[in-house]
Amino acid sequence: MNESEKPAGSQGADKPDPAVPDPAVPDPPGTESSEPPPAKPIQHPDYEKDPMERRKFLGRIGAAAGILGAAGYLALAPKDWPLSLRDTTGLRSKPHFTPVSLNDFRVPKPIQQTADVGIGRGGTPDQMLRKALDAVGGLKHYIQPGDIVVVKPNVAFDRSPALGATSQPALLEALINMLLVDCRAQEVRVCDNPIESPADCFMKTGIRKAAEKAGGRIYLPDSNAFKLLATPGATLIQEWWFFHRPFTNVDKVIGVAPVKDHNLCYASMGIKNWYGLLGGRRSQFHQDIHEIVSDLSIMIRPTLTILDGTKILMENGPTGGDPSNVVDGDVVMASLDPVAQDAWAFEHLLKRDPDQLPEYLHKSEAKGSGKIDYRGRIKEIL
Repeated sequence: MNESEKPAGSQGADKPDPAVPDPAVPDPPGTESSEPPPAKPIQHPDYEKDPMERRKFLGRIGAAAGILGAAGYLALAPKDWPLSLRDTTGLRSKPHFTPVSLNDFRVPKPIQQTADVGIGRGGTPDQMLRKALDAVGGLKHYIQPGDIVVVKPNVAFDRSPALGATSQPALLEALINMLLVDCRAQEVRVCDNPIESPADCFMKTGIRKAAEKAGGRIYLPDSNAFKLLATPGATLIQEWWFFHRPFTNVDKVIGVAPVKDHNLCYASMGIKNWYGLLGGRRSQFHQDIHEIVSDLSIMIRPTLTILDGTKILMENGPTGGDPSNVVDGDVVMASLDPVAQDAWAFEHLLKRDPDQLPEYLHKSEAKGSGKIDYRGRIKEIL
């Protein structure tokens, strides 16, 4: 069979036409494609670097030199030169705190009243407290409706109230009830900075339960609750850390202190009670205990000072621990003069020689906190 006799289409099947490209077969290496290559993206003009002019370059060099020169001056100039940051001792980097001050919380006594110290005897703690307050003009004279009142009991130790080392919860509860119900105070804040665990002390002494039952609010100390307090005229605490948070926007302050023996200053009563508001390393003040207690008498100018003589720790104070050291005093005192009040309690409740008064009372009198001689200024209600 010759070529002209082959079936139609057999030629295309045996030998593909080289003029028709097969899409399934890639071009051999080195073979140029008939289609033009894709165009490259055009670079954005913002990405192009502008040539820096000589004047601009020199300006930047000058600015950098100025900054370095200023930094060198601030760091190396003598410390008394203007704007100098030189700190060869490290003291300039020490944080500085602006001291705060406390108001004078005292309220003048009623006209024609001569008593500065009231004594209540007989009955329940509530009844004795009312008698003592009535003797100095009544609580309503000193606390107005809407007042925010701080009450500072002694909650220094993790002790049962029966041991006499802390304030009695029944008396505190009675006072808070009077403040909120009788006087219509807006808020009563109960605070202390105990020597031992604050939460445990407030719980074990019964102070938390009594305060919250009566409607008071407990303030416990923490690291952010203290501010540097200025006390003009003080010897040891002219500027010292103070439990300040409860005193924010406060109107009146009342101390509620037990009557007890103290191994260093001989007695811990109304004035010594304020020691619990100090922060920092306050234990160092034990080396000059009478000076620090007299400083406390001007650190706080309270509205009233309540002395709790229902349980008196006669020996082994201030911590106590032996119930045999505690006697029932059946006395509550309220005072506008904490110096006279402590002097009377030292003699009549602790049964000590009035000629051997603690030195802190004489120092407190010298600093203008009150008068030791209470004669003619005592009113007792049985």
